[in-house]
Amino acid sequence: MPLQTLYHQFPKASKVTRTQAEKQKRRRDREKAILSSQSPKDEGLDWSEKEKILYTAQTPPGEKKDTSLPFPAAYSPDYVESSWYQWWEKEGFFRPEQHDSLPHAVERTFSMCIPPPNVTGTLHLGHALTVAVEDALVRWRRMQGHRVLWLPGCDHAGIATQTVVERKLLRESGRRRQDMGRDEFLQEVWMWKNEKGEEIYSQLRRMGASLDWTRACFTMDPGFSRAVTEAFVRLCDSGLIYRSEALINWSCALQSAISDIEVDSKELSGRTMLPVPGYERPVEFGTMLTFAYPIEGHDGEVAVSTTRPETMLGDVAIAVHPEDPRYQAVHGKQCRHPFTGELLPIITDSMVDMQLGTGAVKVTPAHDHTDFLLSQRHSLPYVTVIGEDGTMTPPSLFGFGWCFFLQGVKRFDARQMVVEALVEKRLFRGKQQHSMTLPVCSRSGDIIEPLLKKQWFVQCKGMAAKAIQAVEDGELEIIPQFYSKTWKNWLSNVSDWCVSRQLWWGHQIPAYSLCVVCVFQLWVWGRSEEEARQRASVKYGVPPEKITLTQDPDVLDTWFSSGLFPFAMLGWPQQTKDMERFYPNALLETGSDLIFFWVARMVMLGTELTGQLPFKQVLLHSLVRDKHGRKMSKSLGNVVDPLDVIHGTSLEVSETTSPAEIILIKDFPRGIPQCGTDALRFALCSHKTQGEDVNLSPSHVLSCRHFCNKMWQTVRFTLGVLDSGATVEPMERWVLSRLYSTVLQCEQSFEAYELHSVTSALYTFWVNSLCDVYMEYMKPLLSPQTRATEGAVACSVLFHCVSVSLALLSPFMPFITEELWQRLQLHHPPASATAQPSLCLQPYPSSQSLARWHFPDEERDFLWVQDVVRVTRSLRAQSGVTKKKPTSECLSYFHLMGREAT
Repeated sequence: MPLQTLYHQFPKASKVTRTQAEKQKRRRDREKAILSSQSPKDEGLDWSEKEKILYTAQTPPGEKKDTSLPFPAAYSPDYVESSWYQWWEKEGFFRPEQHDSLPHAVERTFSMCIPPPNVTGTLHLGHALTVAVEDALVRWRRMQGHRVLWLPGCDHAGIATQTVVERKLLRESGRRRQDMGRDEFLQEVWMWKNEKGEEIYSQLRRMGASLDWTRACFTMDPGFSRAVTEAFVRLCDSGLIYRSEALINWSCALQSAISDIEVDSKELSGRTMLPVPGYERPVEFGTMLTFAYPIEGHDGEVAVSTTRPETMLGDVAIAVHPEDPRYQAVHGKQCRHPFTGELLPIITDSMVDMQLGTGAVKVTPAHDHTDFLLSQRHSLPYVTVIGEDGTMTPPSLFGFGWCFFLQGVKRFDARQMVVEALVEKRLFRGKQQHSMTLPVCSRSGDIIEPLLKKQWFVQCKGMAAKAIQAVEDGELEIIPQFYSKTWKNWLSNVSDWCVSRQLWWGHQIPAYSLCVVCVFQLWVWGRSEEEARQRASVKYGVPPEKITLTQDPDVLDTWFSSGLFPFAMLGWPQQTKDMERFYPNALLETGSDLIFFWVARMVMLGTELTGQLPFKQVLLHSLVRDKHGRKMSKSLGNVVDPLDVIHGTSLEVSETTSPAEIILIKDFPRGIPQCGTDALRFALCSHKTQGEDVNLSPSHVLSCRHFCNKMWQTVRFTLGVLDSGATVEPMERWVLSRLYSTVLQCEQSFEAYELHSVTSALYTFWVNSLCDVYMEYMKPLLSPQTRATEGAVACSVLFHCVSVSLALLSPFMPFITEELWQRLQLHHPPASATAQPSLCLQPYPSSQSLARWHFPDEERDFLWVQDVVRVTRSLRAQSGVTKKKPTSECLSYFHLMGREAT
């Protein structure tokens, strides 16, 4: 039977199509299994403690590691990862200025900024994926001879950081920020930032990130703060920032406004009890309550349905659909409010859903986004009945006593009290379950309360249109391409952006209210208070000495400042040398969940303020999930610290172990084995990160640690061959051709940002071609009887394959490749006088330089041989014949077929 025919004997797996209902059932079953005591274990995680070998040579920090010491018998991350990073950093290998001394330098620039981590804690595996992907790209471009700048930084994370510090102070000293005052509280936050910021930078170094630390940037640094002020003033001057009263998303727990994209939508199928910050007991949601409004001067009533009865105290009208036959007779009539006594008009509007509830809706424009729009069309008043702290307040419109028993009551406690009062007045008409979407603050977990407040807004329509056009014109490339549709859909419907935050930690808004002879209040802005005063004097014709300014106590949304990161980090608004050389950035790489939070805002603000797109390409990677496919979160307790994977951890239960952490311990009852930085990075990059979430399990990382040991033993063998002077002859053409094909695959996949294809090609070559075949073939030829008769070609081929492979792997596994490459150089010094001191500065192997070693016939012949052996072994197994070692069989057949074909 021809070998080609054998391929058709293995049928392809049929594609299974599942209905949506089946998918949902599978998802529910999986969640049930995860949360139950029978949560599936990682059966592949079979490991034992390895001997930890330490590097004990006296090496001052920043000095080069001594690789002339005896070669340890086994791979140990502690030994390999010691000392290298300090040397790289001290020598300035990661700075773009290093480019000028590279013999293989090309006049191309590659610049990128790291998505700045929040100074709210330590990094997690999501950050580790970002580092692994970005550092691989950065190291690859640097080895190609590009002038590379990868900028580190941290984000002040206004809401998140202030919340963490407030909780810490309350827990440790019982003090709230209001007890301290703004200045003292900010001192506490800066202390937190300095501690956590250094911890984050230490983690980035530990993960081998080749960042230029001399240019590290924090979003509250003086220079960055000046850029934020400049951006605000320029946008105000151009009319793109304005102050207005509007309905905003308000978090009562934070007592601050938040943006639309920081509101999570929680879907409820019916009655659901949920925990809410500030409440001892869960609060009921997912029910629809109906009550009646008596019609004034008429015996009838209009029944309205609502999921928020506590807001009825702010009702200003009742709306019905103009074509609803049930309410034709009440158009234009009025209802009497049972608590305030006010008359509420019955209005008609086509936006009312006749099929929902009773078909009549209460209109509460100060507490509902839909009602707010309706009130604008009908010129209705706004009545606020819930305060910033989430307690009930008297409606300012009426100005007289009403139900004082509700004043100061929490909004969800008032809900039941309002229902009881309606029952007492015989106006309550029933309650039923109701599916609904509940808006939840992603920062605090609080239920969003729409409030009417005066805030600062950014007009986004015009800037969004430019961002859409940039993608459609090909000026900005989004990878994967399918995100372009998401990009257009969201930006086409973008609303104005509320950038005010009622916080103390952040960039205080550079706008000032002025009191002109204490008669009325106006607003001006400026780069300083003095500039604002001069602007006010010119604008209003008032002498400066008669103007009293008070700066807005609010701060700007964190995403406003982080939206300036690609150019503010380079010194903007000054036209610095870094701005000239590295802006626009070549690439932005980040998580796909930040496409609207961060990416869109950088594009809009960058284009508006600099006249250029901030980057040319956007590469989006997917989320890192646990081995069950769940998003990692502190609430689930499945967050894995990358350092626990790097160093290993026991995950033992103690008195301080939280219930959430116990869930993680259940998944890893034996703890997490020490895998090392290189194994973690290689494992992360081996997943297809474009469009597919990464379900990372320690067993996969552990397998990459085994690969590290495979590399370690390969180089030990190679050095032994070089020391012995042994030479071999067979199969050089085949292994060199396989190396060429591997380099070609790496080139093509790197250019497409498909790092999983690069890692797959490298692993396959090293394990399957180099170790399982070529080295197995060499071993019998290293006996004393054959050493003297063999040529020197095999030693050179082996050294060549190993050294090139180390260079190919360097962007993914910087520590072990540096260690092994340096040891190879001691035994086989490079002949070129232009050789670099570190592997990270060596030229990245190119297919063009290896083209002379491309022998496709040998590769094809050996593939056929492997198929023959596979089929033959299968037949032998069926007949009970003892199987020979696969590699030996392949090599034997290759002697018979491959050599003759050559």
